[in-house]
Amino acid sequence: MNSGDETINPVTVESPDISVEALAAIVAEEFDLRGGYTQLVSERDQNFRLTTSDGRKFVVKVTSLIEDPVATDFQIALLSHFEDCGFNYAPRICTTVSGEKRSVITSATGQEHSLRVVTWLEGSLLHDVGLTKDNANRLGRRLAELDLSLEDLEFDGDGQAGLWDMRKASQLQSLLPHVNDEEARKYTRDVLTRFNEATDTALRALPRQAIHNDANPENILIGSDGNVSGFIDFGDALKAPRVMDVAIAASYLRTAGENPLEFIEAFIEGYHQQSPLSSPECDLLFDLIRTRLATTLILLY
Repeated sequence: MNSGDETINPVTVESPDISVEALAAIVAEEFDLRGGYTQLVSERDQNFRLTTSDGRKFVVKVTSLIEDPVATDFQIALLSHFEDCGFNYAPRICTTVSGEKRSVITSATGQEHSLRVVTWLEGSLLHDVGLTKDNANRLGRRLAELDLSLEDLEFDGDGQAGLWDMRKASQLQSLLPHVNDEEARKYTRDVLTRFNEATDTALRALPRQAIHNDANPENILIGSDGNVSGFIDFGDALKAPRVMDVAIAASYLRTAGENPLEFIEAFIEGYHQQSPLSSPECDLLFDLIRTRLATTLILLY
C-alpha cells in the first residue's frame, strides 16, 4: 500500500492490455468457464462480461498493476463477507477449479495481473433509470443495509490509496490551478479550506469500517420492481467512516428542479430510517457532500 502522503490519481492510469484470446484461454483453464466476451468500461482495470452458452453471465476482471495485492484481497474479503452474512445485493466470487478466489494472468510483456471472476448482477443502472424520490429513498435503505453488513468485517489491510479517498482531499489543493473555470475554482478552494480547517479533524474522530466508497448512479442497479437490485464496482472500497458512503452517494442525487435537495433528502431519510446517523455524522454531511463535489470538479472537469 501507499504510505504517508503518497497518492495515485487513478484517472491517469492506463488499463491492462490483455488480449481476449489469452484471457479466454486462462479463464477456461482456471475457472472452467467458456463463452463470449464483451469488454466493459473501467477506469483502471480491464473488465469483460462473459456469457456462457447456457446463458450464465460473469464479470472477468484483470487488475491494474497499480493496485496493491492487499487492496485486491480486501475486495475479495469484502465480497466474501457479503455472501457469508447474507447480503444479496453484491456480486459473488467465483473460485478456480482448485478452490482459489483469484488467479494470475501474464501479459505479453511478462507483467503479472490478478485475475478474478464474479457473478453478473441483473438490473438497470440508476443512471439510465433516472432519479425519483422513491428510488432515492430505497437507495438510502439499501446502502444502509450494505454498510450495516460490513460493520463487523475484519481484515488486516485496506483498499487502494488514491485521490478519490475523501480523507485525502487536502492533497487536491495543488491541482486547483488546473481548474479553468474561475467560479468553479473559487468554489473548490473554499470547500478545501473548510475541509482543512474543520471537516478533516471531525472526520478523523469517527470510527472506521469497510464502505463501498463510490455509490454513484453507474454503480447502482435497479430491478424491474423499482428496488435497488445490487451494487457493483468495489474497486474504490476502503475502511473509512460510514458517513463518507452517505455523502458520496448523496453528491450524485442533486436535481435542477425547484428543490435541488429533493432526492438527497429522500435518500438520507431512507438511510437514517434503516441505520440512524449520529449527531456528529449529521453535522458532517453537508461539508462532506461539498467535498465530494469539489473532488469531482478537480479530477474530472
